Parts: sequence; C-alpha cells; structure tokens
Amino acid sequence: MKFSTAGMELLKRSEGFRNRVYLDVAGFPTIGYGHRLLHPESFPNGITELQAANLLATDVGDAEQAVERLVKVPLSQGQFDALVDFCFNLGVGRLAASTLLKSLNAGRFDEAAQELLQWDHAGGQENNALKARRQAEAELWRNAPVPQQTAA
Repeated sequence: MKFSTAGMELLKRSEGFRNRVYLDVAGFPTIGYGHRLLHPESFPNGITELQAANLLATDVGDAEQAVERLVKVPLSQGQFDALVDFCFNLGVGRLAASTLLKSLNAGRFDEAAQELLQWDHAGGQENNALKARRQAEAELWRNAPVPQQTAA
C-alpha cells in the first residue's frame, strides 16, 4: 500500500515547509517538511522546496515500510495513511511499542483509533497542534472505506 494524496496533504499541512533548520516541539533539529536531521546532515544554506520534497519522499517511504512490517491485519487506505503520518511524526519506535499497535493487531480497530488520539503531548504537556493532527488522522482512519476483496 502507498501513502495517498489525502495522507500527504495532512502531513504537509501539519508539518509546514521551512527552508532553514529549526527545532521541532521535542527540540530536534528539523528542516523542510519535518525532516529530522541526522548526523552528518547539514544544510547551512537552507533547502529548496524540491529538496524538501525529496527528503519527504524518503522519510515517507521509511514510514510506509514500517507500517507494512508492524501491522498484521488488513488496513483501509485511511487507516494506513493515519499510521504512516503517525510514524513520520513520532517515529517507528513509538508505534512499535504502543497499545495502539497491540489493539490494532488484535483486530480492535475502534480501540486503536481511540489510542491514536492519546498521542497529543510533547514535553509532558498537551499540544494543540498534535491534538489537531491526531484528530485529523482519526478522521482519515474512520472515513476511508475498507477495500473490497474481489473474487478470483
């Protein structure tokens, strides 16, 4: 499965574009559309939107692979998009160790959607931007139709 246009629009809207390095809400050096800088990455002159889009494509690909690897149940496009955005935003480790994933892999989809909404804190404080993002992910989760299987 691939991250959809709706998922990408949510991600870009949530992250915004910044052509210079900044510290995200968790204090990590970040650039472009939420790309976390890893040693030895450096962008002393900033980046263009095209460079940011290329970084984003790689980062989203990593998140897609993580969701495919960790999730053991069939997903709708909206559920997949919500989880890819979650992984992009919070990291694969957070999904891997979460009650959200345990609930999902046990087939408790509604419970997993509720768990998604719990991830709205940064630095021990509720964060309005994260709250809005989790709510938007939950909307994707709930409103995308489950794909129909065709008879062979």
